Formats: sequence, structure tokens, C-alpha cells
Amino acid sequence: MSEFIPKKQHLREVLLHYFILKKSAAETHRLLVDIYSEHAPSKTSCKEWFRRFNSGDF
Repeated sequence: MSEFIPKKQHLREVLLHYFILKKSAAETHRLLVDIYSEHAPSKTSCKEWFRRFNSGDF
């Protein structure tokens, strides 16, 4: 069975989903690591995307 490797666009959509659900960037990062393991975005990337979403940059 082949391993699913998410594309950047998919990860951004998942990050936005968790942002809308009022999850923190740190909690979202933990969830994504559980799901995507080494293919998850870094904690720094999650925080940066949440900062952008919070400022209205979708």
C-alpha cells in the first residue's frame, strides 16, 4: 500500500479547517503530526499560517 503524501495546498486547507474550529497552532501541529507524521508542517509553519489567518489573509 502506498503512503499518502499531502500537497502544500491540502495542508493549508487542513490548517484553515482547524483554525476555524478554534484550535491553537500548537494543538493543530500535534494533530497533524499524529496524522501525517514526517509529512506534517513544522510548528513554526503552523504558527505562521495561523497568524496569517488571524489577520484575514486566507
